[in-house]
Amino acid sequence: MKLSSREMVLAGMFAAATGVLAQFTIPLGPIPLTLQTFAVGFVVTVLGKKTGTLAILIYLLMGCIGLPVFAGGSAGISALFGPTGGFLVGFIFNGLVTGWLIEKTTTNYFWVIFANIVGAFVTLVFGSLWLKVSAGMPWAGAFSAGMIPFLIPGLIKAVAAGYLGQLVSQRLPRSLSFSK
Repeated sequence: MKLSSREMVLAGMFAAATGVLAQFTIPLGPIPLTLQTFAVGFVVTVLGKKTGTLAILIYLLMGCIGLPVFAGGSAGISALFGPTGGFLVGFIFNGLVTGWLIEKTTTNYFWVIFANIVGAFVTLVFGSLWLKVSAGMPWAGAFSAGMIPFLIPGLIKAVAAGYLGQLVSQRLPRSLSFSK
């Protein structure tokens, strides 16, 4: 994957912004409600699949090497093995799926929001599957803990990420825009 200097700088800046948004949390048991998921959708909507997913990978790398960028200022590779690990890994696939859907459809508010909703659902599925595996929860318990409480907030954040991301993309000069 060949990236320009501009794409690398933007990926780094948006990774840092994701780390800042991750600090806005509402505790809901072992899995907090955060603005990380909003950030993932927004980043991919603005930067596109390739650069947006790179920003997500940089964000995860920053957290894994010890920078306090995960929810509530947490950090370290152990976060990938804790209750939120599936959600963190799911961000990568959220970015890929959201970016792919945006690339393959007409870039308008409806499709961008739809892509963000699908991507948010992907994150919830990864998070729930990880809860099943890591905590040995039954399927119903894993989905009840990892998906049900986050469906409505996830929908709201996905709509906001899609809408605001599309709004920002439309207002960027053509030389900076990643949209079609």
